[in-house]
Amino acid sequence: MNQQYVIQRTVDFVKEVLANAEGGHDWWHIYRVWKLSKQIAQTENANNFVVELGALLHDIADSKFNQGNEEIGPRKAREFLSSLNVDEDVIVHVENIILNISFKGGNYAQKFKSVELDIIQDADRIDAMGAIGVARTFNYGGYKGRELYNPEIKPNLNMTKEEYKNSNAPTINHFYEKLLLLKERMNTATGKAMALHRHKFMEQYLNEFYSEWNGEL
Repeated sequence: MNQQYVIQRTVDFVKEVLANAEGGHDWWHIYRVWKLSKQIAQTENANNFVVELGALLHDIADSKFNQGNEEIGPRKAREFLSSLNVDEDVIVHVENIILNISFKGGNYAQKFKSVELDIIQDADRIDAMGAIGVARTFNYGGYKGRELYNPEIKPNLNMTKEEYKNSNAPTINHFYEKLLLLKERMNTATGKAMALHRHKFMEQYLNEFYSEWNGEL
């Protein structure tokens, strides 16, 4: 099995499947997570083939866009990788990465652990932070028709997995319910360093947002 051939076929597959995806969960999100994953993997003892495949396929069928169904992504990944005769142990590992990567409200215990999942999860979370994270958050909020901000609706930091999935809260609340929590939930030293910079930017952005909201600037 030629690993580079498999990776290139996977790139082509993901581009095709996500051609019309929402802007925060499109091919370019995958591309950024793929590149970040390879960068983080340089400082970890990981299976780079699994890292690349897991990063490329981690959002192949995000449950947010599939009526909350978390089984479609792993199934699509398995069908595709099987068509390329990828080893079964690699396919199972990628399935487990897809099933366990997402935040799910932050009160959800992962059922699977591996260094490869740690790397991709850090990369995925880093892409939810900083300037890119701000842009993605408001893009998705607009896609869902949510308010920008409503000071009468406070963030809920104790949501269950189902409450998190079904929340229609204003977009600003998402910073407190997820994005600002990510810095403390990184798995790798490289991920923690990257997250620190992006976290500070988001804090600065929110300070600016509230100043402008209140007409102070």
